[in-house]
Amino acid sequence: MARIMLSANLNCDRLLILDKSLTVGGRYHYQDGGKRIGGGGANTGIGLLWAGHQVSLATQVGNDAIGDWLVAQISTLGMDCHSITRYQANTCEMLLMITPDKERTIVRPMRPVFQLPAPPDWQDYDALYINSSAQGAASWAKTALPHCVVVAQLAKDDRERPCHVLITSASDLAGRSALPPWEFAKQIAGDSLTAFIVTEGVDGACVYRQDSVQRVAAIVSEVVDTTGAGDGYAAGLIHGLVNGQNIEQAMHEAARWGALAVSTAASVPGQPLANYLNHSLC
Repeated sequence: MARIMLSANLNCDRLLILDKSLTVGGRYHYQDGGKRIGGGGANTGIGLLWAGHQVSLATQVGNDAIGDWLVAQISTLGMDCHSITRYQANTCEMLLMITPDKERTIVRPMRPVFQLPAPPDWQDYDALYINSSAQGAASWAKTALPHCVVVAQLAKDDRERPCHVLITSASDLAGRSALPPWEFAKQIAGDSLTAFIVTEGVDGACVYRQDSVQRVAAIVSEVVDTTGAGDGYAAGLIHGLVNGQNIEQAMHEAARWGALAVSTAASVPGQPLANYLNHSLC
């Protein structure tokens, strides 16, 4: 069992199931799929909890009924919520529009600026995962690097992401830089970087290192909902790394978690992952 800190969002997702694909100027009917917990904090953290790890979440939600509901939901699941702060505004819903071909479009509210507090004692942690725009995330990572494994998602801009392992998708990487992938990643992550993982959906994922590139195959599964697939992949990768796997072995584990994520009709982990973990941990 490892102790893991997540710096990631905690969302209230509102699922809108559309009758056809989106086009500019179109008109649509939808079925309301209700609200559910989401965001990287839940999508990544719940699977790690199920795998037996101690998980803490650093994020913020509004000081309102939805914020209360979100904190209650994840605390009931066993997540440490002491690093969740509350802001004096409503917790707006994240709109997830799902088309018949299972693709999703996300409409998200503007968030108040979130400043991370002073970092914890990283000697008490085995891993730090960063997947948010919180101010102070780079400082947290720099202080954590000597003490625990640091995994980060590439930001939507070119902000610093000091880490050992940097993750992104091929679609998010496209057009970002004319540099080779490893050199671009080093500019973002710094000299501590040991692996840059680029996921490519059904084509698997490539891991770039200073002197090598290796592809790890995807695991085929029925696609029900792609929301949370990247978060599930990251959770599986962290699980592998904190259990002593090398990067290729951890990527195989991540591919399994990602496949189970897309086979679930929710962004948070579902019964397929629970069944897999119950079997693999026996």
